[in-house]
Amino acid sequence: MMKSRVVVFGLSTEGYSLARQIAIKGADVHIIDESSSSSILLKPEIAKTYPDVASLKEEEPLLSMEPINVAISKAQYLFFTPRIRKIGQDLKLEVSSKFKDAIAGLKKGSSIIYCLATGVGGNAENIALVKHVTGLDVGKSISYYYFPINDFNNTPKVIGSVNKKADKNLLSLLTVGKNEKKFIEISSAEYIHAISTIKSFSSLSSILGICRFVNSDTKSDTTFDDFKNIYIDDMVNGLYDLKSLGSSFEGAGTLIYLINGSIRGISSYSKRLIDVIRITLKKNELKASKTKIILFWTLDTNEMRGDRIEMLNNLTTKLRDYIGDVETSQGSLDSFHDDKATVIVACSSSDYKKTQESQKDQEFFVIKANPLCEVER
Repeated sequence: MMKSRVVVFGLSTEGYSLARQIAIKGADVHIIDESSSSSILLKPEIAKTYPDVASLKEEEPLLSMEPINVAISKAQYLFFTPRIRKIGQDLKLEVSSKFKDAIAGLKKGSSIIYCLATGVGGNAENIALVKHVTGLDVGKSISYYYFPINDFNNTPKVIGSVNKKADKNLLSLLTVGKNEKKFIEISSAEYIHAISTIKSFSSLSSILGICRFVNSDTKSDTTFDDFKNIYIDDMVNGLYDLKSLGSSFEGAGTLIYLINGSIRGISSYSKRLIDVIRITLKKNELKASKTKIILFWTLDTNEMRGDRIEMLNNLTTKLRDYIGDVETSQGSLDSFHDDKATVIVACSSSDYKKTQESQKDQEFFVIKANPLCEVER
């Protein structure tokens, strides 16, 4: 039986995880790093040795390479998993530009699997772009599927497909264990992803809004324990997907209120977090010139969406309007100065645990970037 020829466009965390899974199944897998002129062949033994893209990049093993245009022209399946880092109006242009690069060399009979969220109706635009770039008709000469990945450990249960066209080989490549997926209409897949995204962020927005009113005397109540483990790292996860829905439901009344309200809720939380930092300095009579702020956020810089990176950059910039000495730290804490008080903002649950370990040797303030904005010393 002939091996499936797979190209994954985008050396992202999600893209590599997908490529690794498929390579271990025995397919011929090439990965394209957008910053490179060549694709790399991911052999099963390499996939088994390197569990994630960070370890692959760190070790830099000797890999077989092939020109990008050659790899794409031979692709039976092309998965679109790029790293997106632009913001605002430039974001859509970046996605469109990379998608054009990915599909330009595809041949008749190939299949595109789009792994970024598009919003409702976004896939129709992509399908039109495929026709414009390749000259091939989707549904006749080339196939198109929608499979938005965020958490690779919890991938969609459905695969959006033009005319619900099923592909047993693709299903086999994407199935892990007994969690078999099914093909549905692309519009239905868009709606399901929209419901999941809006539901998640509406719930988060409610939590953030109500926790603003929780006073210091009641923060220790165990009733709030579930909320204490939600950090800003979790809050912005999938924000790209939520924003993509903004233009999908313009004029849709309640829906657009939920979407825009959730986006504003996260923006308001970041402002509140900065206010808590300033209040902490004031309450403890810490001068800005004698204080160091460390935003402790261990980021995955290879993930497709750049929401976390954007939020960290925004927090850093805004804090520096008030305090000159603001640093970001990942993985470990070692930026202490005897002549300055240190305030650490723990941006994820794992980062908070690391501050607990460091407090055995150092004295500093910790602000937990959770809905309650708890302050510890």
